[in-house]
Amino acid sequence: MKKGDYKARIIDDKVEKYLNMFGAICIEGPKWCGKTRTSSFHSKSEIMIGDPSNNFQNRQIAELSPSTVLEGATPRLLDEWQEVPPLWDAVRYTVDQRAEKGQFILTGSSTPNRKGVLHSGAGRIGKLRMRTMSLFESGDSSGKISLKDICDGKFVTALTGEVELKSLANCIVRGGWPGNLDVKAEDAQYLAESYINAILDDDASRIDDIKYDVHKMKLLLRSLARNESTTASNNSIIGDIKEYDGESIDADTLVRYIDVFNRLFLLDNQQPFSTNIRSSVRVKQSEKRHFCDPSLACAILKANPERLMGDLETFGFMFESLCERDLRIYAESFDANLYHYQDYKNREIDAVIELQDGRWCAFEIKLGAKQIDNAAKNLLALSNDIKSKGGIAPSALCVICGMSNAAYMREDGVYVVPITALKN
Repeated sequence: MKKGDYKARIIDDKVEKYLNMFGAICIEGPKWCGKTRTSSFHSKSEIMIGDPSNNFQNRQIAELSPSTVLEGATPRLLDEWQEVPPLWDAVRYTVDQRAEKGQFILTGSSTPNRKGVLHSGAGRIGKLRMRTMSLFESGDSSGKISLKDICDGKFVTALTGEVELKSLANCIVRGGWPGNLDVKAEDAQYLAESYINAILDDDASRIDDIKYDVHKMKLLLRSLARNESTTASNNSIIGDIKEYDGESIDADTLVRYIDVFNRLFLLDNQQPFSTNIRSSVRVKQSEKRHFCDPSLACAILKANPERLMGDLETFGFMFESLCERDLRIYAESFDANLYHYQDYKNREIDAVIELQDGRWCAFEIKLGAKQIDNAAKNLLALSNDIKSKGGIAPSALCVICGMSNAAYMREDGVYVVPITALKN
């Protein structure tokens, strides 16, 4: 790849920062999200462990003599290092011996078992999670409004332009896959379908050298897609499979398969938030379920843009997933974390961003402009309730929407921002 052809990613600044902090860094994330291109851009030499050339010669060399493949200009890229797990300890050892920063960049699209990996790499190898492209990275957001500015109380009203419902549907079905950006909208879903097939036919069994039941994996993926952007429990998933598919899957199998999907970075659930509320409000500790990209849920459900627009309820869940993917990418760029909130009165906040200094900001996500008023009222009511019970109220309230042509602050102090105008 020519360096000039590289499309900048938000994670780039973190990569440079980590290279100056650690002897090596490991960039993890789902296949095809752009890890190799980003790592190659930041490296001065590289070896592709998964290259099939000459009967996988690079992998054979790495297996026979790990130290041999570490020789080269630094930072040196070791792509798909998990194909040869002993490379992790070889990198850690070499980093200790050289006592220099920025020696290696490892990429991984799956997490191997601990077998063959002796040391955690703590203090030597810094880990970064890379995701598919946000709308700002793919060029589908103008970036007129900064998420960090919202969190810091800095806001400028801006006209952001009209947004078509079909354009949002296309962005969701296409996903944030770099290889999909120039594909026609009507063909974009095929990459996501291919991705799922690759997971089921190859990657899932290779991760542990175990032959899994592909049919049951399909049942589980379909149920997870039907429950995208919800807090459905494992028991609910089992019940959903029985109700919609007329088949059964036991709890142990479900847990085992979800672990495989997590290790392949197929899932990216949203953790519950409560630590900084510190009030008498009891909160649930359920994760909100997400695929690593909303396009995968659409592919599993055979939901193309036209079908999404004909089913606005499903469209709403997929739009929420899109927004929460972007919010996570933007927030992590300034060391903030994304959560969701749900209490035992079933009051919810779609997205919570917790900042390094302990402040937190609350976000509701709505597809249509007509939903903004109710979303703002809910945010204000919950914020006031938390404050009245001695808790720490959010420092900013914001409605992220799809069908709005402006970013502005309402008279009640709630921000309104189109997702197509947001950046980190």
